[in-house]
Amino acid sequence: MKKNAPTPQAEDAPRLIDARIKGLGDWRGRALARVRALIKEADPGIVETVKWRKPSNPMGVPVWEHDGIVCTGETYKAAVKLTFAHGAALPDPARLFNAGLDGGTRRAIDIRETAKIGEKAFKALIRAAVALNAARTKKPKKA
Repeated sequence: MKKNAPTPQAEDAPRLIDARIKGLGDWRGRALARVRALIKEADPGIVETVKWRKPSNPMGVPVWEHDGIVCTGETYKAAVKLTFAHGAALPDPARLFNAGLDGGTRRAIDIRETAKIGEKAFKALIRAAVALNAARTKKPKKA
């Protein structure tokens, strides 16, 4: 299988994420749709998946992957939370990360109803996460 090629499960993910956005029907849906578009603009090779589906969360969690998880997009009453799997290792000169700052690996961005996200900085963060994943998956060549 081609690297980053959609799996049968992943081919259903865009439809599920569309349904999640539509089902929210409020500012959270608009915020999730906007960051989703920015993620795809930043890395056209990103693969959308949905993980962690269970009875208490049948829609699951939208996940964006490229050589591993880049970030997840969860929705709560007061925020849309984007959690970056290896956020602690990413440069964040614009200080987009505002949640999970004391975690050893992950970092998150909580987007509240009136928040504006710096699109250029956000896309740079996505690209940095993709580059980090690519570097982590490269195997050293044997001499």
